[in-house]
Amino acid sequence: MDDEKPTAFTTREALFYHETIRPGKIEIIASKPMASQRDLSLAYSPGVAAPVEAIAANPQDAAKYTARSNLVAVISNGTAILGLGNLGALASKPVMEGKAVLFKRFADVDSIDLELDTEDPDKFIEAVALMEPSFGGINLEDIAAPECFIIEQALRERMNIPVMHDDQHGTAIISAAGLINACHLTGRKLEDVKMVVNGAGASALACTALIKSVGVRHENVIVCDRSGPIYPGRDGVDQWKSAHAVETEARSLEEALEGADVFLGLSAAGALKPEWVARMADKPIIFAMANPVPEIMPEDAKAVRPDAIIATGRSDYPNQVNNVLGFPFIFRGALDVQATAINEEMKIAAARAIAELARERVPEEVAAAYGVTHQFGEEYIIPAPFDPRLMEVVSSAVAQAAMDSGVAQAPIENMEEYRHKLKARLNPTTAALTNIYELAKANPKRMVFAEAEEEVALRAAIQFRDFGYGEPILVGRTEKVREKLVELAVEDPDDWIIENSAVSDKVPAMVDYLYKRMQRRGYTERDVGRMVNQERNVFAALLVALGHGDGMISGLTRTFAQTAREVGRVLDAKPGAVPFGIHMMIGKNQTTFLADTTINERPSAEQLAHIARETAAVARRMGHEPRVAFMSYSTFGNPSGQWLANIRDAVALLDADPNVNFEYEGEMAPDAALNPKVMTLYPFSRLSGPANVLIMPGLQSANLSAKLLRELGGETTVGPMMIGMEKPVQIAPMTSIAPDILTLAVLASAGVLG
Repeated sequence: MDDEKPTAFTTREALFYHETIRPGKIEIIASKPMASQRDLSLAYSPGVAAPVEAIAANPQDAAKYTARSNLVAVISNGTAILGLGNLGALASKPVMEGKAVLFKRFADVDSIDLELDTEDPDKFIEAVALMEPSFGGINLEDIAAPECFIIEQALRERMNIPVMHDDQHGTAIISAAGLINACHLTGRKLEDVKMVVNGAGASALACTALIKSVGVRHENVIVCDRSGPIYPGRDGVDQWKSAHAVETEARSLEEALEGADVFLGLSAAGALKPEWVARMADKPIIFAMANPVPEIMPEDAKAVRPDAIIATGRSDYPNQVNNVLGFPFIFRGALDVQATAINEEMKIAAARAIAELARERVPEEVAAAYGVTHQFGEEYIIPAPFDPRLMEVVSSAVAQAAMDSGVAQAPIENMEEYRHKLKARLNPTTAALTNIYELAKANPKRMVFAEAEEEVALRAAIQFRDFGYGEPILVGRTEKVREKLVELAVEDPDDWIIENSAVSDKVPAMVDYLYKRMQRRGYTERDVGRMVNQERNVFAALLVALGHGDGMISGLTRTFAQTAREVGRVLDAKPGAVPFGIHMMIGKNQTTFLADTTINERPSAEQLAHIARETAAVARRMGHEPRVAFMSYSTFGNPSGQWLANIRDAVALLDADPNVNFEYEGEMAPDAALNPKVMTLYPFSRLSGPANVLIMPGLQSANLSAKLLRELGGETTVGPMMIGMEKPVQIAPMTSIAPDILTLAVLASAGVLG
């Protein structure tokens, strides 16, 4: 299901998220250079005439010369928006933008949202059908039944591109996958299963149809609506429901469930009573997918039937039926073979591929990087939504089914090569970050926000709490912080922990602790007292040092160096560690880690080797197999110079370490580390591909490089991320916005940075 349980964030924060930086969630960027007059002439007139003529002569060339083959339209009229009902086309736009973002995030499919202001099916059909030249596929969304059936069927007949109403078929595909595996675990054959479906809307009927296609017999499925089981001759049954009518003596859901193997619900909260579950067959299979509250809560079902296998639409229970497991990869496979439709064979192939993936052993590196910790069993019959293998497995299965069923216009000749390309399309950092956020939520910590009077820090603290990552501790003047909480419409400002050094009863213990550290460094007790009372970074760090918080974040009102000095008066490095900073540069298909970008001005060979080991470990925790390059102006001695010895010695130290488990090489100029063509000039290099961890020779080059890339590169930058302190401490750039602060706080809270 797309819509999970409501999370704890407020309307205020949701609105702020959608309006900040730039309104909405999508933008269009050019994929070709647009810098010169020549570029513009090629992009438009006169250069554009060549592809125009080519496409006119051969319409399939549109896939070569335009974005159409990777472009899906997400289209709605807003008549059934999530669980909110008919709120109109314009109100559906945030949801459709969100769907477009999911296409890009999970399958690298470009998507644009279109909202049509009509409830007339004929007008809707005509409008969409006329847009066929623009798109490679159509994803229909949030359209009420029964109009959604009429619209989808008509468009599938008229259009020569894939058309799918995801509310119907997305849920159906994931449900079918889960049912296949639940039957596998309970020793059932699909053709023998007796199933009861509660709900007869678009999703429920689509689930019923696909489940029959994968092997469940028509006569073994009883579909119930609000009036009870649907049987031949019953009054008030439309043509879509009547297609699933079966002879039965049952006249209520309760009666239909007697001895049933499977309950599949897409209906309403509480529709399935525990006493009815008790009368189902042994090892009952229960798919309670009403959202946000299922037909029966899993714990209530387990109380009467401990042998039950249960799936819901919620992320806080095992076996989440989540559409994002399906639709991005189904369209990915369909687009890649230029399919003319998404047919039954492709949907079945997707369901079976998802089911088979759940039965495979989860590789250790996937489990570590993506939080996929379960192995196949009663609580893991459906893969985790962020399992990176979905892209390769599901998309290739769909593409193959399209070819086998004759709807592929551009068949793939080498499927192994195609699977490899699929794996390379996405940046694993995005999935890893998502699971790190889930890890933080599962192990909430107390995070000290040292600059809570700053609105940016306070917004991040509010999100940290609202999303369940932990308890923020706000450092600042009590009334000033409380006033800002009121301004930001926090419901109960008095329910927040505010630490004010001017009135805190913790100050005497802090002064005593810090004076013992500082008394032989030229500080008097009075100096230390002033420091504790007047320096928020010192006060915040002492909260952490004395156990009142688990970590801290600062940086908005001081330079990195000044903040680090203040924190360093209180907190030390880990034993044997060298504190340093990493910038993580996140691109579309790759992530590059730069270190040390913050602390060590001229690192020694030992320090460089240590930084390389620790940065490689962070890269691995972020889902990447590290390939480390030690940066220099020299590539293997050309040109030679006086600043190369410590780099070469660092490489020698790694050579002598039998525990090193990552690729590394150096000294290297950036092009020799990153450009495959240049890399071919050095066939002896130990790097199997472009480096993704760059160990910089000194602070000046590192910091300059990180800031230049951040300002000019157009990529997302996370950091600097501080590594090696005895307690989790992060120092954000002074120009950070709330999401930047939140990301660093979560990374610190989750312990990903060591």
